[in-house]
Amino acid sequence: MARTPFIAGNWKMHKTVAEAEDHIQAFLPRVYSADGVDVAICVPYTDLQAMVDSTRGSRVEVFAQNMHEAPHGAFTGEISAPMLSEIDVHGVVLGHSERRQYFNETDKALSQKMVTAFDAGLKPILCVGETEEERERGDTERKLRHQVQEGLERLTPEQIAAVTVAYEPIWAIGTGRVATPEQAQEAIAFVRALIEDKAPAAAPLARVLYGGSVTPDNAPELLALPDVDGALVGGASLDPENLARIVDAAAQLVAAAAS
Repeated sequence: MARTPFIAGNWKMHKTVAEAEDHIQAFLPRVYSADGVDVAICVPYTDLQAMVDSTRGSRVEVFAQNMHEAPHGAFTGEISAPMLSEIDVHGVVLGHSERRQYFNETDKALSQKMVTAFDAGLKPILCVGETEEERERGDTERKLRHQVQEGLERLTPEQIAAVTVAYEPIWAIGTGRVATPEQAQEAIAFVRALIEDKAPAAAPLARVLYGGSVTPDNAPELLALPDVDGALVGGASLDPENLARIVDAAAQLVAAAAS
């Protein structure tokens, strides 16, 4: 079954509201005709409402970059899923390696966050990936197995079918290094096999993205890999033209497959 390619741009801690408005006004006309591709921007909390308002009626969805697993409570500085869904945010990135590394995000908390996201009507992107040391030790599959199994543990088969998993080798994030096509395909095929172990009927539906120094130049080759369903784009997403070119690459693959 063909899965709709998904290109999501993760702005991280970049762009004031004014800068975000400039970006989206340049970006929207470029992706207006990108048929057959789902597109999202993952923006800081302060940009969410402005971007939701500015993208209404377009093909671009707006995702948050994190949320707390509880619906409310004494968690100063945190944001809950109901707060996001109330302002019409479409989804949320969960477990990005920077959240794990700098803010002690745990697989246990992520397991609950996945449930919380679905309960609030948010589409989750679960990020997984290994460090350079883990890859060199031959521990890539062990790391991915733990992250994927924990992240999906509490979900129903129907929810797993709607999941997006983003494989991001940590050694390739923001470094300019990128996994070879062989490395990316091998890891993402393994992630899909883990999904199939958990919910066999969901595996053909769940999307698995590649992330890690994705650029307009390497995107066509990466997106053409058999098990890659799109990209979670970091640095290149800060420029509307670069992000649009990556969306174009996905749209061209869709058009070629249909011809």
